[in-house]
Amino acid sequence: MGPLLVCLVICAAITLATWLASLVTHEYSWVDRIWSIAPIAYVWVFAGASGFDARLVLMAALVSAWGIRLTFNFARKGGYRPGGEDYRWAVLRRRMSRTQFALFNLLFISIYQNAVILLFCLPAYTVFAAGSSPLGGWDVALAILFLALLTGETVADQQQWTFHRWKNAERAAGRTPAPGFLQTGLFRFSRHPNFFFEQAQWWVFYGFAVAATGVWLHWTIAGAVLLTLLFVGSTIFTESISRSKYPDYDDYRARTSAIVPWFARPAKTAIDERVA
Repeated sequence: MGPLLVCLVICAAITLATWLASLVTHEYSWVDRIWSIAPIAYVWVFAGASGFDARLVLMAALVSAWGIRLTFNFARKGGYRPGGEDYRWAVLRRRMSRTQFALFNLLFISIYQNAVILLFCLPAYTVFAAGSSPLGGWDVALAILFLALLTGETVADQQQWTFHRWKNAERAAGRTPAPGFLQTGLFRFSRHPNFFFEQAQWWVFYGFAVAATGVWLHWTIAGAVLLTLLFVGSTIFTESISRSKYPDYDDYRARTSAIVPWFARPAKTAIDERVA
């Protein structure tokens, strides 16, 4: 059995398991719980099938570092505890009928998201199919860039973790936390810096397929493209919730880049508003 078929079997098993778990527990974040784990398995399958080719081992090691960090961050937020469901699914359930959400759970949460997870790992298949070749300068540059982006995501998640712990402490003390959402640190330059770093890492991961073959475009770019589209939809949905909760969120949106970090625009003043 080739490594691609092995990964397809693993993906099918995970898809079935996460869907059944959601039906039994009535929690719908089971794909989130394997999001950082399944890619490690997929990429190491290709590395092992190659006889531990240096490039694939490097790719697998980078994905392992990514997965360990993301698993830790998800665990400390309570994602693996009973009731650790993504808050957005509860919002969506209120907006959909029971039948609509059941179909959404099967087709999007379980099938589509699991397929995307496998797809963004498949540059490893392109490298495997290309055959063994020595590591070069591009591999080193890609690895350094991947680690830099991983560091950026770590910083963003830590800033978010610290902020939410402060919010919980304020509420526990009977105070209303203000501001209600994070606007400092990396979040001054992007409303979702963790989203940016996450997506960018998988585009860099695709770069190893280019380095192995010397060809820029392979079908395995589909994973990075679909992941980006998934994050676009997630960002729109997440921000619709934030805008309904925080009256000043639109001001933050007006001055801060959505995804790609960039310098903040000047805040609109009362005089500006009267002139407009």
